[in-house]
Amino acid sequence: MSKRRFGRVRKLPSGRFQARYPGPDGVDRTASHTFATKKEAEIWLTKKEAELLAGDWLNPDLGKVSFKEYGAAWMDERPGLRPKTVQLYEGLLRIHLVPTFGNCAMSEVKVARIRKWRKQLLDGGVGPITVAKAYRLLKAIFNTAVEDGLIKANPCTIKKAGKEDSPERPVLTMKQVFVLADAIEPRFRMLILLATFASLRWGELAALQRKNLDLEAGTIRIVGTTTELKDGSVTIGPPKSEAGKRLVSIPATLLPDLRAHMETYAEKGEHGHVFVGPKGAKLRRSNFTRVWAAALKKAMLSGFHFHDLRHTGNTLAAQSGATLRDLMTRMGHSSTRAALIYQHTAMERDRAIADALGKLAEEALKDQDQDGWGT
Repeated sequence: MSKRRFGRVRKLPSGRFQARYPGPDGVDRTASHTFATKKEAEIWLTKKEAELLAGDWLNPDLGKVSFKEYGAAWMDERPGLRPKTVQLYEGLLRIHLVPTFGNCAMSEVKVARIRKWRKQLLDGGVGPITVAKAYRLLKAIFNTAVEDGLIKANPCTIKKAGKEDSPERPVLTMKQVFVLADAIEPRFRMLILLATFASLRWGELAALQRKNLDLEAGTIRIVGTTTELKDGSVTIGPPKSEAGKRLVSIPATLLPDLRAHMETYAEKGEHGHVFVGPKGAKLRRSNFTRVWAAALKKAMLSGFHFHDLRHTGNTLAAQSGATLRDLMTRMGHSSTRAALIYQHTAMERDRAIADALGKLAEEALKDQDQDGWGT
């Protein structure tokens, strides 16, 4: 019987067969499992030799690192993550990923195990959005493991498992926007109107400073956003993407009220914040919750979130004739996915959007004077 050119096969006392081969690192390697027949072991060695010749061989020792260890290293190697993203990832790892995969070697985690984990979370009452976020994080970690040469392929192959299917949020009517603006504490009236008619996020409004406003041109320059962490701390940093840095036009109808707000409620100095609390402190979503709830009650509205104001503004902008590019620019998005939700027809640029919104606001204010629905 001729000797094999690559690797060796031997019969074990159990009757099964073991395959061994010399790795490119000079270490003699044993197959991770035994074989029922000698032929099966020889086929495995042939495939292993093909991997070596093609440069596709992976050191099996690397894949033995535990998911917990590799996940922690993965986090440490991403110093550019935003504080809130770090907080989210650490929570997902600690609560949803490490308990199941922590002690597993990276090479041991297979799609069947991931499918079972996902089903257990959903059956256990974990929200679909949280499960989707956890799955995306898991997939990202294994993508890096593939790049690092720990494993050949990412086991996260469940279709649409990382997709978030959030329920459609309600849109306020123009009348409801002004009723709410009049119902809230006066210092927050412009907060409501700019969130709607300038399509601004809470964090962008909270970070807004005097120097970011040009009342002559009727524009707001968005260059920062606040992040409120679970420990109560508030940080101010750049928007998530370059597209988030943008110039937004303000409907001319709102400018007189905005000037009055700046004189009465805004902090002094070019770095002064446009919106602050009654005692001059930075806006915190946790403190604003009480104010928001009281305003909704007074306006006889329910089920609305603050972010629904931006959603309303985007919808109104689309109805005013914004193109896809207009919406992307105004919303601060770099992809078309979100903007496509709001697009209805293609028409004019950002200034035209602001003017059209201003006309709608003027009509609503006329109705207010005639019908008295703001009192």
